[in-house]
Amino acid sequence: MRLTAPGPKPPADIKKYLLPHERQVVTVRKHPAVLMGPISLTAAGLIVAAVLSYTLLRHESTLRNVVWIAWLGLLAWLLWNAAEWGVGYFVVTSTRMIQTTGLVTRRVDMMPLVKVTDMSFQRSAMGRLLGYGEFILESAGQDQALRTVTYIPYPEQLYLKVCELLFKPEPAPEPPTGTPNGSGEQGGGTPPPQGPQDNRSRRGPARTDWTRPSPQGGPNPPNRDRGDD
Repeated sequence: MRLTAPGPKPPADIKKYLLPHERQVVTVRKHPAVLMGPISLTAAGLIVAAVLSYTLLRHESTLRNVVWIAWLGLLAWLLWNAAEWGVGYFVVTSTRMIQTTGLVTRRVDMMPLVKVTDMSFQRSAMGRLLGYGEFILESAGQDQALRTVTYIPYPEQLYLKVCELLFKPEPAPEPPTGTPNGSGEQGGGTPPPQGPQDNRSRRGPARTDWTRPSPQGGPNPPNRDRGDD
């Protein structure tokens, strides 16, 4: 059992359920602890059958055969569960979560990521010891086909992967365009007011008045522009 890395080649059992634009992110089988019950019952049945065969049923061949046939039934049940575990997957794609189960009767449950409003992650004492967890998905509206995913391997790693898909970072806002004064025009805006000196410069060169002294010492003639001489 290992975590299947993201890539363009998911398992053949999963590839036929993916859409053309869908990208596989994580694909895992359930933790082998899902087989713990059948393995325990089969092992206990083997011990009971062996003890009975060598004690109480030592001379009862018919009953002894019945006991061993019953144990073979437990063994077949274990092999069946192991085969179903081998074809079952939990898949996280760029748009949804998928769970496939069943060896003869195939079942595919899925939950779109956009409908997930909350996701709980919990681990029992046995789960912490063996390394598995459980996801509980909540969605808006009616009940969905995929609500509980049990015996998840690598629970912390998968939890972070799913959270990355559910809570994508928002893009940074674009910087505002235009001049700092907020006019929105490149190089625009109201020109600064002009002082008196600027106004005079627009009217042309300044006129200079000068006074010519009178040769007789009399009153000076009126001021005239140099251009009048």
